[in-house]
Amino acid sequence: MHCCKKFTMKQTDTFRSADLVSSLTTKLQQTVTRPIKIMEVCGSHTMSIFHHGIRDLLPADMQLLSGPGCPVCVTSQGYIDAAIQLAQNKEVILASFGDMLRVPGKNSSLMKEKAAGQDIRVLYSPLDAVEIAAANPQRQVVFLGVGFETTAPVVALTILEAAKRNLDNYSVFSAHKLVPPAMEALCADSGLQIDGFLCPGHVSTVIGLEPYRFLAEKYHKPAVIAGFEIVELRLAWLMLADMLRQDESAAGNAEPRGVADGGNPTARNILNQLFMPVASIWRGLGEIAGSGLKIRPEFSRFDAAVKFGLKETETQTPNGCSCGDILRGRKTPPQCRLYKKACTPQTPMGACMVSSEGTCAAYYKYIVD
Repeated sequence: MHCCKKFTMKQTDTFRSADLVSSLTTKLQQTVTRPIKIMEVCGSHTMSIFHHGIRDLLPADMQLLSGPGCPVCVTSQGYIDAAIQLAQNKEVILASFGDMLRVPGKNSSLMKEKAAGQDIRVLYSPLDAVEIAAANPQRQVVFLGVGFETTAPVVALTILEAAKRNLDNYSVFSAHKLVPPAMEALCADSGLQIDGFLCPGHVSTVIGLEPYRFLAEKYHKPAVIAGFEIVELRLAWLMLADMLRQDESAAGNAEPRGVADGGNPTARNILNQLFMPVASIWRGLGEIAGSGLKIRPEFSRFDAAVKFGLKETETQTPNGCSCGDILRGRKTPPQCRLYKKACTPQTPMGACMVSSEGTCAAYYKYIVD
């Protein structure tokens, strides 16, 4: 019988202890008694798993799938093309995180546009875009709002700051996305078998544990929030494997040091104040209801989509690129015919090879054929 109790396990502060790693590894080997598929829904988890070299040390019956956890990767081709169009406007200073620049659009990329002389600036903090707007009152400054629940609150703060300073030349082109609706879309995919989910640590610091309970209650799939160290990952896998062995489904938190079960109420309040959920296009997953964040009408003067009449449409990815199937967990990078041939980090054909959190980038960096 499936249950939805809060599933917890005792942890230790000695997260780098070799003895603890060995103990959890042994317990995991003993607990996985049948084939299971676990999907990590976080690009940082994917990179951490590869970086620590622990995929090959998992039980033979335990398979890991990489999901749509890279925000740059899931940003639609149509959004990239709209951003390129915006960059070509001489009145605009376009500000963005660095990973976005190399994602190929239909006919160009933001990197190529920057090389051609367009005013595109790479920022580490979205709040820097507000300062650029204040220093350039004669220009329109647009920040590309890409990311999940982790980065969206900071982008929301830029709008509040711009409103406070009456900077009408600042706006955000929002492609922010919500993770739980995408996880539900994966559950509804009849062609994809997922037994349990490793939930994103960064996102969970904002939203907490509650938004994942539907996975257990509606789809009978266990879901556990995990950190990024070796022990934290193994602990979360052990929790998932134990629930699957006992035929239980629950939402659990294996990272209580960094993630409160209730998340961050202040961050969520800021999100609710500035954004409202709308349907959004995900690369590889298509349009998912309630999975995007649109700037609320009362702040529309800071909405670049409204100000410049931008439209995000679903467009074709490069011929032969399997990025969409990889984001769904249907394929691994080596199964893409472009991987390590036409598509490399130097000449990326798809977003999964561009981003530092992309699955193709992880395979390319850490897997030796």
